[in-house]
Amino acid sequence: MDNSVLNPGGTLGIIGNSTNGVGLVIAARNAGINVGVYGDDENTETMELADFRVVGALNDQQQLQNFAERCDVVTYESETVDASVVNFLAGHTTVPQGADALEIMQDRSLERAFFSQLNLNVAPSATIVSLDDVYQAIGSIGYPSILKPIQKGLGQNRQLAIKTQTDIVKAADLLDWGTYLLESLIPYDKELSVVVAKTPTSTEYFPIVENRYRDHQLMTTIVPAQIDGAVADEILRITKEISDNLSYTGVFEVAFFLTESGNLYVKRVVPAMHQAGYVFDRATNISMAEQHLRAIAGLPLMPIKLLQPVVVVYFTTAQVNGIRTQWQIKPNWFFNFYHRTKLQSEKAVVAGHVLVEAETVKEALDQIDDTGIWRIDRPININDATPTSE
Repeated sequence: MDNSVLNPGGTLGIIGNSTNGVGLVIAARNAGINVGVYGDDENTETMELADFRVVGALNDQQQLQNFAERCDVVTYESETVDASVVNFLAGHTTVPQGADALEIMQDRSLERAFFSQLNLNVAPSATIVSLDDVYQAIGSIGYPSILKPIQKGLGQNRQLAIKTQTDIVKAADLLDWGTYLLESLIPYDKELSVVVAKTPTSTEYFPIVENRYRDHQLMTTIVPAQIDGAVADEILRITKEISDNLSYTGVFEVAFFLTESGNLYVKRVVPAMHQAGYVFDRATNISMAEQHLRAIAGLPLMPIKLLQPVVVVYFTTAQVNGIRTQWQIKPNWFFNFYHRTKLQSEKAVVAGHVLVEAETVKEALDQIDDTGIWRIDRPININDATPTSE
């Protein structure tokens, strides 16, 4: 028996308890693999579905070690897990994803250096340590721009949109927190992304999707993306180049901005499963979670086939009554309600998502629009399309 393969009867450990973990737990248990989950909140659906759970902070090394030693393989299901935690776990068990990609993508300066090394087209930016740096850099970066901490994951309250020179002075308090990146806001027509599954010996690409955000939250994912062949080919070329140079095993996402003039900008790389991949639960012959499990378990990747157009829309607690009506009348809609406590529901923006199957993307979007539950127009600037985790 190959000891590098996670077989039925083995134990998979999952760090984190976002909605990404739910599909992974289900996929693992369907494969006969035991599942343990580590996180700081025991009242999550991921925790409830696991065979065993360990509740602890991500800086509790004793608890982390105890958890790791109970698992044959550990995976993180969100890019918000600190790379230092992954490095610590790797000293006590197998972590196929590794920490290299996290270390690069969690630090905006390292991320930019990685993109620069590959000569990729990204939004103009400058490193900022003082208010004078902002005044000096704005001439080349231009208006509008956005000031972001070098370290990702600190939230929108640590960011500042700079639309005119009078906004610059507002940066003074933010810069007390440390080094920042000033980045140009690129007007774009569409945000596109590719979900990639990678092992040391093979790579598979899910179909290109279009993502639409509102108020920093993913609202809609569309597959197949409505783009011409030349754009699709360039996206896949860039994605392959990134994948070939990234030390990582598992599923990750590469996101792009496409301008009206046809220019492509690389937005980010998420070295973990991403919500955009939920659309593949119905659109392709294998789900994102199942393919991630195959990658980290040391199994051959499934060749991916697009089965049908699908649109995913996310709904809030305020929209649940409207969703329940559609539940009763839509045979081609597939509903996912997130299981949360009352307190979690009050804090969370999104209550679930719906996958809409149709003969064409237009038909799916028309069905969604006709309900009046969502307004599905596109975001119009880069700031609206930046998730809160960034």
